[in-house]
Amino acid sequence: MERGRCMLLLMMVLIMDIDRGEGQLVEDFYSLTCPNVEALVKKAVSTKFNQTFTTIPATLRLFFHDCFVTGCDASTMVSSPNGDAEKDAPDNLSLAGDGFDTVVKAKQNVEGACPGVVSCADILAIAARDVVVLAGGPSFNVELGRRDGLVSKASLVKGNLPEPGFNLSQLNAMFARNNLSQIDMIALSGAHTLGFSHCSRFANRLYSFSSSSPVDPSLNQDYAKQLMDGCPRNVDPSIAINMDPVTPQTFDNVYFQNLVNGKGLFTSDEVLFTDPASQPTVKDFANSSSDFNGAFATAMRKLGRVRVKTGSQGSIRTDCTVINS
Repeated sequence: MERGRCMLLLMMVLIMDIDRGEGQLVEDFYSLTCPNVEALVKKAVSTKFNQTFTTIPATLRLFFHDCFVTGCDASTMVSSPNGDAEKDAPDNLSLAGDGFDTVVKAKQNVEGACPGVVSCADILAIAARDVVVLAGGPSFNVELGRRDGLVSKASLVKGNLPEPGFNLSQLNAMFARNNLSQIDMIALSGAHTLGFSHCSRFANRLYSFSSSSPVDPSLNQDYAKQLMDGCPRNVDPSIAINMDPVTPQTFDNVYFQNLVNGKGLFTSDEVLFTDPASQPTVKDFANSSSDFNGAFATAMRKLGRVRVKTGSQGSIRTDCTVINS
């Protein structure tokens, strides 16, 4: 009886993959095979959040880094005994362990109810939405049906993630490669309203910006002093600073208000306000939390579609940290 039920579920999944075609996601993908998947993930995310706030920025950042390298396929979740998986790349070493742990715990919850059905990539996408909501941000429906990637290489990361020194053209070019518009890019940058950054990522703005001005002139003077106090020269590299100095644990539009006031932590943050091409959107988001929330929800759904694997392009991992043999 149980064997027959498992075969029926497998056939249903295969039929859905065929009917929906490669690369297509739908909100009700697991309506027949794992109808409680979102509740199961939410329970794990909430439990982890109650243990540490870092769950929120860590999970959100993990989703972004995963999607931008080889697509939203949980390849960043993979561990390699040789230290050569995506997570081992220099740009990913700062990803907080709490994000990985959130997905692992959620996967365990889901596997207990629906073994071998839900991908780690979909669990990460759901978890990313859930942490935004827990921080006070907008809720939105998550499209599902991703498969987990079959490749995870550190060598694929370089050049696929935005750098803190990027200008507007560089940001737009990188996001456009992932079918994301300038408005999407600005909205997703608003995730910097949460979390923290290590001093080394922005120290050049404080001590060596240019030959004529060691401090970046676009920085608010009081904010620059605050950053210098928190990040003195030769500071311990493990020291980190809140990316939003005003409401660092709330998902809101204060990030954009900070930009207007010269309090963007990265050059790639502040340039969104200083460049005339993007300034109107920053001002809009700074003045209207509803405009920002709506744009962010739209951008997150679009981000979740980046180079997804479906059908034979991927697999369903039992353990998110190990690629199926």
